[in-house]
Amino acid sequence: MLLDSPAEPLGLPAGGVIPGVARVSGDAVALAGPDVDGQHAAADRGTQSTAQTLRSAPGPPISLPRPELVSGPSAAGQDVVDKRSRRESTHFVLRAGQRLGALASRRRGMLTALGTMLAMGVLVFVLAGRWGQFASAAAGAPWWALTAAAVLQTASLLARSESWNVCVHAAGGTVGRRRLYRAAGVGYLGNIVNGELGFAMRIASLRRAAPKETPKTVILAATEIPIVLTEVALATLFSFTLVAPLGVPWWTPLAAFGAVLAAVAGLARLARQHPSGWWKGLTAFSEGRARTRVAIFVALAVSAQIARNWLMLHASGVHASVFDATAVLIAVAVLGVLPVGPGVGAAAMVLILGSNGVAGVTAAGVLLTATGTLGALGYAGWALTDRFWTKRRTRLRLAAAGTLRRAPVVT
Repeated sequence: MLLDSPAEPLGLPAGGVIPGVARVSGDAVALAGPDVDGQHAAADRGTQSTAQTLRSAPGPPISLPRPELVSGPSAAGQDVVDKRSRRESTHFVLRAGQRLGALASRRRGMLTALGTMLAMGVLVFVLAGRWGQFASAAAGAPWWALTAAAVLQTASLLARSESWNVCVHAAGGTVGRRRLYRAAGVGYLGNIVNGELGFAMRIASLRRAAPKETPKTVILAATEIPIVLTEVALATLFSFTLVAPLGVPWWTPLAAFGAVLAAVAGLARLARQHPSGWWKGLTAFSEGRARTRVAIFVALAVSAQIARNWLMLHASGVHASVFDATAVLIAVAVLGVLPVGPGVGAAAMVLILGSNGVAGVTAAGVLLTATGTLGALGYAGWALTDRFWTKRRTRLRLAAAGTLRRAPVVT
């Protein structure tokens, strides 16, 4: 039913007149369909037209309320709301974990500083009354042993950089080895403070140096997984060296090694089934040649680290075996996950070999950290120098080419 006037009540004759109100004539607007915005616009136009007519009519002024159009959600919109609600409730734990991760990221610097001070405080407490022995053990290390340890650290970082190069190229990257090594050198400088900081610096440096020749950031981050799992597999394989120092059951290394192999096999299968997305970073697992090369270079890196540990122990006067040096390396890797900072080497030495003499093993840990820092600084120094020299040589080449183009042609 259509009304002749918005002010005309239902049931009033078409020719009826309301005292003090002028009759409104005009076409009615039919509202139909789910276009709610159109309904509101039509209602606003009708209200404005009626108000103008009423203001011009004789009698007291009359104000009309703005009509409200109520429309319920459509079925499609209700389904979207329900799906979002279910999704939000399902991923509550995931969102809580992401919030905790973001909080930890914002507080990582403070946590690292606190962890470093705590570790140093524990070492100072342990060395109480043994400072003379510690000083003599640290100062008695021969210079050639310190130099060899720094060289072994650089060799270990180079071997790990080559394994990363294999993973990046397996994931579709075409960046040159030289630029990748420069990015790795800058990133390993951050490992002195924290492993996560070094990892982020490596990814950012490589993406900045070769954005078109490297995979996306999430794929580039996933290329670290094959290297880390290979290191974990080697650590679990030699974790029998921890049975005596820590008193763990003898079957623990075998169970851990089997779990790591199962994880590697599962990830290799998933990488073959999902050749796109961040899974592409795990392609090194699914390719036999790449998997073999990663295992070889990671084994070389780990061997250099074990040799460095053994050398620093003997340089400090601690008679330790290769198995002891391997156990120290595993402890360094485990403690490196915690925000301990540069004190992780000394802490691992005291934890594993503290019974052989706290002063000597602490000195070995301090020398281990010092030589590791020197090796990382040497690698990063080469990376920065090579980058500067490459840019300078490129500018000189471009300037020479521009000069030749502008030179007049003599005939």
